[in-house]
Order: sequence, then structure tokens, then C-alpha cells
Amino acid sequence: MLSGRLVPGLVSMAGRVCLSRGSAGSGAVGPVEAAIRTKLEQALSPEVLELRNESSGHAVPPGSETHFRVAVVSSRFEGLSPLQRHRLVHAALAEELTGPVHALAIQARTPAQWRENSQLDTSPPCLGGNKKALGTP
Repeated sequence: MLSGRLVPGLVSMAGRVCLSRGSAGSGAVGPVEAAIRTKLEQALSPEVLELRNESSGHAVPPGSETHFRVAVVSSRFEGLSPLQRHRLVHAALAEELTGPVHALAIQARTPAQWRENSQLDTSPPCLGGNKKALGTP
């Protein structure tokens, strides 16, 4: 499995690796983030679940829980297309996606795919929605 390859900040629990990065890097985990983690763990039994609250990089009030990035590594994804994998994640988080969560970036991989590339992607900087266009101040 992934033991022996843990990076700082990762916590291994019963053979699974979890990472949570609270809003603005504070380490604090809010109720929406906690619900996302719990629901994905229950629905997908992931080997790796990395969850990042990216709300602080967007035009929202401090402490918001509206923008997230998640990497989910699960054997449940074996044989499924990327679209089918995303549908499983969306089904697990249906309540959050119709309520407080405005944006969810998903990396859904099999254990073999994660071993090949275990990087959590980064989101581009927020341009302020429709308030700004590329290349304008």
C-alpha cells in the first residue's frame, strides 16, 4: 500500500491515508468539510482521501466553506470512466452540492493510478467571477 511514502501532514488511519487542509491553511476543519470527509469515507471507503478547502482563494467571506478540491483513491473506481467516478462522488455529496458548496474539483483515481501520480492538483487563481476578465486589473 502507501505506507512508508507518507508526506508531512498526512495521517494514516487503519491503512488509509487522509489529509485535510482547513480554510486559509489554518488547519481548522469546518462542518461542511467534516461532512464531505465523512460522506466520502462512508460511500467510497477510500485508501486515500485528500480534501482541501480552497474558499480563502475566492471572493467569499473569511471562514467560508464554498470551494473544495478533493482527491479520492478507491478500488470502487476500478473499471469506471472518469465521468462515472465523478458521478459517485457527486451522489455522495448531493446535499452539500445543492447547498453550501459552490465548487468542487475532483481527482478520482484507482490505487494504481495514485501510485503513478500522487499529486493533488492546484487550482488557478480566482479572477473574481464575472467581475474581471483575463489580463485586466
